[in-house]
This record gives sequence, C-alpha cells and structure tokens, in this order.
Amino acid sequence: MAFTLPELPYAYDALQPYMSKETLEFHHDKHHKAYVDTGNKLLEGSELAGKSVEEVVKASYGQNQALFNNAGQHYNHIHFWQWMKPNGGGAIPGALEKKIAEDLGGTDKFKADFIQAGVSQFGSGWAWLAVKNGKLEIMKTPNGENPLVHGAKPILGVDVWEHSYYIDYRNRRPDYLKAFIENLVNWEHVEKMYGEAIA
Repeated sequence: MAFTLPELPYAYDALQPYMSKETLEFHHDKHHKAYVDTGNKLLEGSELAGKSVEEVVKASYGQNQALFNNAGQHYNHIHFWQWMKPNGGGAIPGALEKKIAEDLGGTDKFKADFIQAGVSQFGSGWAWLAVKNGKLEIMKTPNGENPLVHGAKPILGVDVWEHSYYIDYRNRRPDYLKAFIENLVNWEHVEKMYGEAIA
C-alpha cells in the first residue's frame, strides 16, 4: 500500500482569505508531495511496505527517524486537508461540544488553549485535539510527530510549520491559528474522527 497524495477536497482558492491559493499550491503540491515521494522511497523493500500509514507511523517511531518523519507528515496532512473547509468554523456539533465542556472547560477555553498550544510549539510542529483514555486532551508535538505515538487518537490538528502560514501571515502565527479555529475547521470531520476514536 504505497503512500498516495490525496486530492484536495476543495479548490485551491476555496479557503481564501484565511489560506491563500498560493499557500495551498505550495503546501499540498510541493510539501505534502515530497513527504509521499520520500516516504515511498524509504518504504521500498522494508518490512513495513504494504502496511497502512498509521501502522508505518507507529512502527517507525523511535526506530527509523527518516521514515517516521515522512510517514508522520503524510498522515498529518491527509487529515489536515480534511480538517478544513470553505466557510468552516462555526458551531461545534452537540455531542462533541458537550465533551469539550466536560473535559476542557468549554468551547472558549478550548479554543484559547488550542491556539496557545500552537503558539507555544517552539519551531515546527503541530497542535492537536486528541482522545486519550476516553478523554479529550490538547497536545502539541514537534516536527511530524502526532498523538498516535503517544497513545492517543488525533481528531483535530493544525500545522504550525512556517510553510503552512508564512505566505499569508508572515510571522503572525497567533493570527493564523485564530483564523484556523474560527473560520476553517471542518467540525463534521472532527466529529467523525471523534466517533471513530471512541468506538
């Protein structure tokens, strides 16, 4: 099961003004494609060839750094494109909103803490909403790492590598994160992943 670059689920200009056509062209067509191509080269002839991307991520963690970096980023980006949609943001679906209130102190606190996780991730990495031991947690990870390797299941993630926002926001990472959570998140996809994580 070789890695394949998924098509974007929307047009390149569909997320404007919060994420530009230029950012998506570079981020999807160049960066994500490079993770796929490099990951496939590293998988060739290895015992992980033919495994699912999740299996490759978990098995390569701490064992094969180069493969892990590319497989991790491939996994992260497969979902990153799905975690956004035109006219995103807005109301969080009921059951998920209730769980956010229960575990994370409500929607406003969750949003503030999620943004803070992204702002305070030094250098490249990701901020996450994940399910661990049946509870929602906000996490942050460096580089291509994700909650899968920490015993958790990611249900929302935001890329804070500079290539994700520098064209549009320059060094204003907090503004990018606020735009993401308020205007881009596809809560239906988050809800779907939440359902799978607790199943």
